[in-house]
Amino acid sequence: MKPDSRLSELRLALLELKPTWISTLVLSWSIALLGFASAVYMLQVYERVVNSRDVNTLVMLSIVVLGAYAVMELLEKFRSNLLWSAGIQFEMKLADRLYAAMFESLRKQPMSGAQMVQGDMRTIREFFYNPAVGAVFELPVSLVSVALIFAINPMLGWAAIVGALAQTLVAWLIQRTSSAPLLEAQRRSREAQTYAEASLRNAQVMESMGMMPAVMAQWQKMQRAFLTHQAKASESAGGFNALSKMLQQLFGSVLLGMSAWLLLHNELNGGAAMLIISGILGGKLLAPLNQIAQQWRAFVSVGSAWGRLTELLSLIPPEVPQMPLAAPKGNLTVESLVAAPPGQPTPVLRGVQFAVPAGQVLVVVGPSGSGKTSLAKLLLGIWPAQAGKVRLDGADVHAWKKTELGPYLGYLPQDVELLDGTMAENIARFGDADMARVADAARLVGLHEFIISLPLGYETSVGRDGGLLSGGQRQRVALARAVYGNPALVVLDEPNSSLDEVGDAALMQAITALKARGTTFVINSHRTSVFPVADLMLVLRDGVQQLFGPTAEVLQKLMPAAAAPAVAAAPGSPLLAAGEGA
Repeated sequence: MKPDSRLSELRLALLELKPTWISTLVLSWSIALLGFASAVYMLQVYERVVNSRDVNTLVMLSIVVLGAYAVMELLEKFRSNLLWSAGIQFEMKLADRLYAAMFESLRKQPMSGAQMVQGDMRTIREFFYNPAVGAVFELPVSLVSVALIFAINPMLGWAAIVGALAQTLVAWLIQRTSSAPLLEAQRRSREAQTYAEASLRNAQVMESMGMMPAVMAQWQKMQRAFLTHQAKASESAGGFNALSKMLQQLFGSVLLGMSAWLLLHNELNGGAAMLIISGILGGKLLAPLNQIAQQWRAFVSVGSAWGRLTELLSLIPPEVPQMPLAAPKGNLTVESLVAAPPGQPTPVLRGVQFAVPAGQVLVVVGPSGSGKTSLAKLLLGIWPAQAGKVRLDGADVHAWKKTELGPYLGYLPQDVELLDGTMAENIARFGDADMARVADAARLVGLHEFIISLPLGYETSVGRDGGLLSGGQRQRVALARAVYGNPALVVLDEPNSSLDEVGDAALMQAITALKARGTTFVINSHRTSVFPVADLMLVLRDGVQQLFGPTAEVLQKLMPAAAAPAVAAAPGSPLLAAGEGA
């Protein structure tokens, strides 16, 4: 099948399941037709058994109808399994693409809500085997019921059409009145869930400062808003759902009464047996419509989830295959850089321009809010630039395919994040762990002896978010991850903020060792301990480049006394002020 660019990726994935839909349609029609077995059985018993009083005929008819019921049950089971498998296939077709889009959306705009992607995908997958789906496939067979009722008497046929239209109107009213509050309830529910998850991640901090009552009150406020809209949606749909059930029951009685009236006037084709048969056929006609009406909440939920996923995939198009670039050597160039956080118009960096040859160390200093962390994210291609370029060996870092460039980059952010896994997995970036390279990275940061002293060594779990390690240990594991595989460019954002003297010394040794191997370093720091290994220094203030050049020359211009390696920075100097706000 040739892809149609006008169709969304979700629709294309559905079309790829075309053989499944054809099989489901055949099964649904077979199930619906077998559903007439009760009517046929009743008619045959009335005509063949009641008049002839033949027990053998009754037994044979009973065996046949029981066989039909058994086959119908098997077909129902097979259809359910088929739709369940289709849901799994649908999710697997889109899993990698959705994860990549979610990751990219969160990278560009952290508060985008893309983290709900998995829940939306689960909603769609579970809808595949919702009873309403089978009812939709069985709807065409309802025409058989209409035709048979018309054959009994056209007046009954028109009455059946009126009943079907009334049931359809009720389904439309359910959608009309409940969709808006139900969608709002879902949105409020996601907000409450996100707030609760964030609260749980910071539970110890909140408890220590007595914040729990206030946080709980805020969550309860969100939960009440969710429950209010949920109740409104249920109230709106509840009355119409009851009306839908009443219509289905009333319709059978109406057909029975009309059939009796027609029989009394000798206008009921087929005789007295059609009194019951017409009611059964009417029930078969309305059953799929009633099932759809009862499951309308599921339709609203899956429609909302479908819309969000379609929007996400349209905003984050798939990567276009590019010609692979040569492995970078580490020559870093920044050209007239102007940048702002994603989604924000106000630049936090303006006119930054410098170059760092491969194998050299650049230290970036400046007060809080000067733009050091923002610069780090731009150097790694995490943020796009509003103007200017960041180039590594002449190639635009932001445009470079991240899966291709990533192994040549190392990054240690201020807020260290480790994933639940082993020491080796975290250091090896959860790829195929080369234990020799893992151990080399650990040795570089002075972590190897500590790891092998543990009972499980490199197979020791770090826990969720690295919770089984101390702050300094987490930072050194993250540092080992950053230098794993001898990357061409390593960006360290306040790398020694949680390190003691031993860890600080190990950091300097790692920088010196990798520098000798040709690795380029950019280090954001407010501590002078990194100055001896720095070849170049960049001074930022309020997002503007103040000075750039060899470390000794820049220090000489800033404060002549600091040019001597033994002299520490003056306490409270804005140049070396701790923290980073941009």
